[in-house]
Amino acid sequence: MKIAVVGATGMVGSVILKLLGERNFPVSELILVASKRSVGKLIKFKGENHSIVGLEDALKMSVDIAIFSAGGETSLLWAPKFADAGAVVIDNSSVWRMDPTKKLIVPEINAFELTKKDTIIANPNCSTIQLVMALYPLHKAYQMKRVVVSTYQSVSGTGVKAVQQLENEIKGVDGEMAYPYPIGRNALPHCDVFLDNGYTKEEMKLAKEPQKILNDHSFAITATAVRIPTAGGHSESVNVQFKNNFKLKDVRVLLNQTPGVTVQDNIDTNTYPMPIFANGKDDVFVGRIRRDETLEKTLNMWIVADNLRKGAATNAIQIAEHLIANVL
Repeated sequence: MKIAVVGATGMVGSVILKLLGERNFPVSELILVASKRSVGKLIKFKGENHSIVGLEDALKMSVDIAIFSAGGETSLLWAPKFADAGAVVIDNSSVWRMDPTKKLIVPEINAFELTKKDTIIANPNCSTIQLVMALYPLHKAYQMKRVVVSTYQSVSGTGVKAVQQLENEIKGVDGEMAYPYPIGRNALPHCDVFLDNGYTKEEMKLAKEPQKILNDHSFAITATAVRIPTAGGHSESVNVQFKNNFKLKDVRVLLNQTPGVTVQDNIDTNTYPMPIFANGKDDVFVGRIRRDETLEKTLNMWIVADNLRKGAATNAIQIAEHLIANVL
Protein backbone atom coordinates (compact mmCIF):
# COMPACT_ATOMS: atom_id res chain seq x y z
CA MET A 1 0.00 0.00 0.00
CA LYS A 2 1.24 3.46 -0.94
CA ILE A 3 0.53 5.58 2.13
CA ALA A 4 0.70 9.38 2.40
CA VAL A 5 0.86 11.08 5.79
CA VAL A 6 -0.21 14.69 5.35
CA GLY A 7 1.02 16.80 8.24
CA ALA A 8 3.89 14.42 8.94
CA THR A 9 5.86 16.97 11.00
CA GLY A 10 3.00 17.74 13.42
CA MET A 11 2.23 16.12 16.77
CA VAL A 12 -0.39 13.72 15.41
CA GLY A 13 1.61 13.08 12.23
CA SER A 14 4.66 12.00 14.21
CA VAL A 15 2.52 9.58 16.26
CA ILE A 16 1.02 8.17 13.05
CA LEU A 17 4.52 7.40 11.77
CA LYS A 18 5.42 5.74 15.05
CA LEU A 19 2.28 3.60 14.98
CA LEU A 20 2.72 2.57 11.34
CA GLY A 21 5.98 1.02 12.47
CA GLU A 22 4.67 -0.44 15.73
CA ARG A 23 1.68 -2.09 14.07
CA ASN A 24 3.67 -3.39 11.05
CA PHE A 25 1.26 -1.62 8.75
CA PRO A 26 1.67 -2.86 5.14
CA VAL A 27 3.48 0.15 3.67
CA SER A 28 5.02 -0.47 0.25
CA GLU A 29 5.86 3.20 -0.18
CA LEU A 30 5.62 5.99 2.40
CA ILE A 31 5.03 9.56 1.25
CA LEU A 32 5.56 12.22 3.88
CA VAL A 33 3.76 15.48 3.19
CA ALA A 34 4.03 18.81 4.98
CA SER A 35 4.02 22.54 4.41
CA LYS A 36 6.34 24.23 1.92
CA ARG A 37 8.76 25.29 4.65
CA SER A 38 9.35 21.63 5.54
CA VAL A 39 9.80 20.29 2.00
CA GLY A 40 13.15 18.55 1.61
CA LYS A 41 13.61 17.81 5.29
CA LEU A 42 14.32 14.20 6.20
CA ILE A 43 12.30 12.04 8.60
CA LYS A 44 13.41 8.54 9.56
CA PHE A 45 10.95 5.64 9.30
CA LYS A 46 12.04 2.07 10.02
CA GLY A 47 15.68 3.11 9.82
CA GLU A 48 15.39 4.83 6.44
CA ASN A 49 15.33 8.54 5.69
CA HIS A 50 12.32 9.87 3.81
CA SER A 51 12.26 13.30 2.24
CA ILE A 52 9.21 15.49 2.84
CA VAL A 53 7.29 16.55 -0.25
CA GLY A 54 4.62 19.16 -0.85
CA LEU A 55 0.93 18.52 -1.45
CA GLU A 56 1.08 19.16 -5.20
CA ASP A 57 3.84 16.60 -5.70
CA ALA A 58 2.16 14.04 -3.44
CA LEU A 59 -1.04 14.36 -5.44
CA LYS A 60 0.78 12.99 -8.51
CA MET A 61 2.16 9.91 -6.73
CA SER A 62 -0.84 7.52 -7.05
CA VAL A 63 -1.50 7.31 -3.32
CA ASP A 64 -3.71 4.46 -2.03
CA ILE A 65 -4.49 5.87 1.44
CA ALA A 66 -3.84 9.43 2.61
CA ILE A 67 -4.05 10.19 6.33
CA PHE A 68 -4.57 13.92 6.83
CA SER A 69 -3.54 15.67 10.07
CA ALA A 70 -2.81 19.13 8.74
CA GLY A 71 -5.77 21.23 9.88
CA GLY A 72 -9.19 22.01 8.50
CA GLU A 73 -8.24 24.41 5.73
CA THR A 74 -5.79 21.95 4.20
CA SER A 75 -8.30 19.09 4.43
CA LEU A 76 -11.12 21.12 2.94
CA LEU A 77 -9.03 22.07 -0.08
CA TRP A 78 -6.88 18.98 -0.64
CA ALA A 79 -8.83 15.94 0.60
CA PRO A 80 -11.24 16.06 -2.40
CA LYS A 81 -8.27 16.38 -4.77
CA PHE A 82 -6.61 13.27 -3.33
CA ALA A 83 -9.93 11.41 -3.45
CA ASP A 84 -10.42 12.40 -7.08
CA ALA A 85 -6.92 11.12 -7.80
CA GLY A 86 -7.88 7.68 -6.48
CA ALA A 87 -6.85 7.79 -2.83
CA VAL A 88 -8.99 7.05 0.19
CA VAL A 89 -8.60 9.96 2.60
CA ILE A 90 -8.82 9.52 6.38
CA ASP A 91 -9.10 13.00 7.83
CA ASN A 92 -8.31 14.06 11.39
CA SER A 93 -9.71 17.59 11.10
CA SER A 94 -13.25 18.59 11.98
CA VAL A 95 -14.31 19.84 8.54
CA TRP A 96 -15.92 16.62 7.25
CA ARG A 97 -17.25 15.16 10.51
CA MET A 98 -20.79 16.47 10.35
CA ASP A 99 -21.03 16.40 6.55
CA PRO A 100 -24.02 14.10 5.87
CA THR A 101 -22.20 12.59 2.87
CA LYS A 102 -19.18 11.50 4.97
CA LYS A 103 -18.88 8.65 7.49
CA LEU A 104 -17.63 9.42 11.02
CA ILE A 105 -15.85 6.28 12.14
CA VAL A 106 -14.69 4.62 15.34
CA PRO A 107 -13.70 1.17 14.02
CA GLU A 108 -14.81 -0.82 17.08
CA ILE A 109 -18.28 0.70 16.69
CA ASN A 110 -19.19 1.44 13.08
CA ALA A 111 -16.43 0.41 10.65
CA PHE A 112 -19.00 -1.95 9.09
CA GLU A 113 -20.58 1.13 7.47
CA LEU A 114 -17.60 1.69 5.18
CA THR A 115 -17.80 0.81 1.48
CA LYS A 116 -15.70 1.48 -1.61
CA LYS A 117 -17.81 4.59 -2.19
CA ASP A 118 -16.35 6.23 0.94
CA THR A 119 -13.34 8.11 -0.40
CA ILE A 120 -13.18 10.71 2.41
CA ILE A 121 -13.62 9.29 5.91
CA ALA A 122 -13.78 11.50 8.99
CA ASN A 123 -11.89 10.69 12.19
CA PRO A 124 -13.90 11.92 15.21
CA ASN A 125 -12.81 14.46 17.80
CA CYS A 126 -10.33 13.05 20.33
CA SER A 127 -12.65 13.57 23.30
CA THR A 128 -15.55 12.06 21.39
CA ILE A 129 -13.69 8.85 20.58
CA GLN A 130 -12.90 7.93 24.17
CA LEU A 131 -16.40 8.93 25.25
CA VAL A 132 -18.23 6.72 22.72
CA MET A 133 -15.87 3.80 23.29
CA ALA A 134 -17.16 3.59 26.85
CA LEU A 135 -20.76 4.61 26.15
CA TYR A 136 -21.41 2.31 23.19
CA PRO A 137 -21.70 -1.04 25.02
CA LEU A 138 -23.75 0.57 27.80
CA HIS A 139 -26.08 2.26 25.31
CA LYS A 140 -26.73 -1.08 23.61
CA ALA A 141 -27.60 -2.65 26.95
CA TYR A 142 -29.51 0.12 28.73
CA GLN A 143 -30.33 2.88 26.19
CA MET A 144 -28.93 6.29 27.08
CA LYS A 145 -31.32 9.14 27.74
CA ARG A 146 -28.97 11.99 28.72
CA VAL A 147 -25.21 12.41 29.15
CA VAL A 148 -23.40 15.17 31.04
CA VAL A 149 -19.66 15.26 30.37
CA SER A 150 -16.93 17.52 31.70
CA THR A 151 -13.53 17.13 30.07
CA TYR A 152 -10.05 17.78 31.44
CA GLN A 153 -7.97 18.05 28.30
CA SER A 154 -4.25 17.86 27.66
CA VAL A 155 -2.38 20.78 26.13
CA SER A 156 -1.14 18.36 23.45
CA GLY A 157 -4.66 18.53 22.01
CA THR A 158 -3.99 22.14 21.03
CA GLY A 159 -0.63 21.35 19.43
CA VAL A 160 3.09 21.99 19.65
CA LYS A 161 2.67 25.67 20.49
CA ALA A 162 0.58 24.86 23.58
CA VAL A 163 2.97 22.17 24.80
CA GLN A 164 5.80 24.67 24.43
CA GLN A 165 3.82 27.29 26.39
CA LEU A 166 3.43 24.88 29.31
CA GLU A 167 7.11 23.90 29.19
CA ASN A 168 8.14 27.57 29.09
CA GLU A 169 5.98 28.33 32.11
CA ILE A 170 7.46 25.41 34.06
CA LYS A 171 10.96 26.69 33.25
CA GLY A 172 10.04 30.32 33.94
CA VAL A 173 10.87 31.30 30.35
CA ASP A 174 8.95 33.92 28.35
CA GLY A 175 7.62 32.68 25.02
CA GLU A 176 4.78 32.60 22.55
CA MET A 177 1.34 32.01 24.07
CA ALA A 178 -1.08 29.46 22.61
CA TYR A 179 -3.76 30.39 25.16
CA PRO A 180 -5.13 33.76 26.31
CA TYR A 181 -3.89 33.01 29.86
CA PRO A 182 -1.13 30.99 31.52
CA ILE A 183 -1.94 27.25 31.53
CA GLY A 184 0.43 26.15 34.31
CA ARG A 185 -1.30 25.94 37.71
CA ASN A 186 -4.50 26.82 35.90
CA ALA A 187 -7.62 25.38 34.26
CA LEU A 188 -9.11 27.10 31.21
CA PRO A 189 -12.81 26.43 30.50
CA HIS A 190 -12.08 27.33 26.89
CA CYS A 191 -11.31 24.57 24.34
CA ASP A 192 -11.53 25.83 20.75
CA VAL A 193 -13.54 28.96 19.85
CA PHE A 194 -16.73 30.20 21.48
CA LEU A 195 -19.96 29.95 19.47
CA ASP A 196 -23.09 32.10 19.49
CA ASN A 197 -24.86 29.75 21.93
CA GLY A 198 -22.17 30.28 24.59
CA TYR A 199 -20.64 26.83 24.15
CA THR A 200 -17.24 26.21 22.60
CA LYS A 201 -16.80 24.37 19.33
CA GLU A 202 -15.22 21.48 21.28
CA GLU A 203 -18.29 21.20 23.51
CA MET A 204 -20.62 21.05 20.53
CA LYS A 205 -18.47 18.35 18.91
CA LEU A 206 -19.03 16.27 22.05
CA ALA A 207 -22.76 16.97 21.86
CA LYS A 208 -23.24 16.11 18.18
CA GLU A 209 -20.60 13.61 17.06
CA PRO A 210 -21.69 10.67 19.29
CA GLN A 211 -25.20 10.81 17.82
CA LYS A 212 -23.77 10.47 14.32
CA ILE A 213 -21.32 7.69 15.23
CA LEU A 214 -24.03 5.67 16.97
CA ASN A 215 -26.61 6.62 14.32
CA ASP A 216 -29.02 7.50 17.09
CA HIS A 217 -30.55 10.86 18.05
CA SER A 218 -32.68 9.48 20.88
CA PHE A 219 -30.22 10.67 23.56
CA ALA A 220 -28.83 14.12 24.39
CA ILE A 221 -25.33 15.19 25.47
CA THR A 222 -24.25 18.41 27.15
CA ALA A 223 -20.57 19.18 27.69
CA THR A 224 -18.10 21.51 29.38
CA ALA A 225 -14.55 21.27 28.02
CA VAL A 226 -11.61 22.40 30.15
CA ARG A 227 -7.92 22.63 29.28
CA ILE A 228 -5.55 21.60 32.09
CA PRO A 229 -1.73 21.58 32.42
CA THR A 230 -1.05 17.96 31.51
CA ALA A 231 0.33 16.50 28.30
CA GLY A 232 -0.42 12.78 28.61
CA GLY A 233 -4.07 12.45 27.67
CA HIS A 234 -7.64 13.64 28.06
CA SER A 235 -9.86 12.81 31.05
CA GLU A 236 -13.65 12.94 31.25
CA SER A 237 -16.12 12.97 34.12
CA VAL A 238 -19.27 11.39 32.71
CA ASN A 239 -22.79 11.17 34.10
CA VAL A 240 -25.17 8.96 32.09
CA GLN A 241 -28.89 8.61 32.62
CA PHE A 242 -30.33 5.45 31.05
CA LYS A 243 -33.86 4.48 30.11
CA ASN A 244 -33.36 1.02 31.63
CA ASN A 245 -31.92 0.07 34.99
CA PHE A 246 -28.54 -1.60 35.44
CA LYS A 247 -26.38 -3.44 37.94
CA LEU A 248 -22.89 -2.11 38.57
CA LYS A 249 -21.36 -5.57 38.24
CA ASP A 250 -22.96 -5.92 34.80
CA VAL A 251 -21.64 -2.51 33.75
CA ARG A 252 -18.11 -3.58 34.67
CA VAL A 253 -18.50 -6.86 32.78
CA LEU A 254 -19.77 -5.09 29.66
CA LEU A 255 -16.90 -2.60 29.70
CA ASN A 256 -14.33 -5.33 30.38
CA GLN A 257 -15.61 -7.30 27.39
CA THR A 258 -15.38 -4.32 25.02
CA PRO A 259 -12.33 -4.44 22.71
CA GLY A 260 -10.16 -1.36 23.25
CA VAL A 261 -11.54 -0.61 26.74
CA THR A 262 -9.71 -1.40 29.99
CA VAL A 263 -11.43 -1.09 33.36
CA GLN A 264 -9.25 0.32 36.15
CA ASP A 265 -11.59 0.51 39.11
CA ASN A 266 -10.47 -0.58 42.56
CA ILE A 267 -10.77 2.10 45.25
CA ASP A 268 -9.18 -0.23 47.84
CA THR A 269 -5.86 0.05 45.98
CA ASN A 270 -6.37 3.59 44.61
CA THR A 271 -6.69 2.15 41.13
CA TYR A 272 -8.32 4.50 38.63
CA PRO A 273 -7.44 5.91 35.20
CA MET A 274 -4.98 8.78 34.96
CA PRO A 275 -3.31 10.50 31.97
CA ILE A 276 0.15 9.66 33.32
CA PHE A 277 -0.63 5.95 32.87
CA ALA A 278 -2.76 6.23 29.70
CA ASN A 279 0.00 8.11 27.89
CA GLY A 280 1.53 6.01 25.11
CA LYS A 281 -1.26 3.40 25.19
CA ASP A 282 -4.05 2.70 22.70
CA ASP A 283 -6.83 1.61 25.06
CA VAL A 284 -9.53 3.75 26.63
CA PHE A 285 -9.43 3.43 30.42
CA VAL A 286 -12.58 3.56 32.57
CA GLY A 287 -12.88 3.79 36.35
CA ARG A 288 -14.67 5.42 39.30
CA ILE A 289 -17.76 3.47 38.19
CA ARG A 290 -20.61 4.17 40.59
CA ARG A 291 -24.33 4.76 40.72
CA ASP A 292 -25.59 8.35 40.84
CA GLU A 293 -27.44 8.33 44.15
CA THR A 294 -29.42 11.48 43.28
CA LEU A 295 -31.11 10.17 40.12
CA GLU A 296 -32.44 6.72 39.25
CA LYS A 297 -30.97 4.69 36.38
CA THR A 298 -27.95 6.98 36.30
CA LEU A 299 -24.24 6.15 36.30
CA ASN A 300 -21.04 8.10 37.01
CA MET A 301 -17.67 7.15 35.55
CA TRP A 302 -14.23 8.54 34.71
CA ILE A 303 -12.74 7.99 31.22
CA VAL A 304 -9.11 8.59 30.22
CA ALA A 305 -7.22 8.05 26.96
CA ASP A 306 -4.11 9.22 25.14
CA ASN A 307 -5.56 11.92 22.89
CA LEU A 308 -2.78 11.64 20.30
CA ARG A 309 -3.10 7.85 20.00
CA LYS A 310 -6.67 6.46 20.28
CA GLY A 311 -7.94 10.05 20.15
CA ALA A 312 -6.33 10.61 16.75
CA ALA A 313 -3.51 8.53 15.24
CA THR A 314 -4.49 5.03 16.40
CA ASN A 315 -8.11 5.47 15.38
CA ALA A 316 -7.06 6.70 11.93
CA ILE A 317 -4.72 3.74 11.40
CA GLN A 318 -7.38 1.31 12.63
CA ILE A 319 -9.69 2.74 9.94
CA ALA A 320 -6.97 2.16 7.34
CA GLU A 321 -6.42 -1.40 8.60
CA HIS A 322 -10.14 -2.11 8.30
CA LEU A 323 -10.20 -0.72 4.76
CA ILE A 324 -7.32 -2.96 3.67
CA ALA A 325 -8.81 -6.06 5.30
CA ASN A 326 -12.44 -5.59 4.29
CA VAL A 327 -13.03 -2.88 1.67
CA LEU A 328 -10.17 -2.12 -0.73
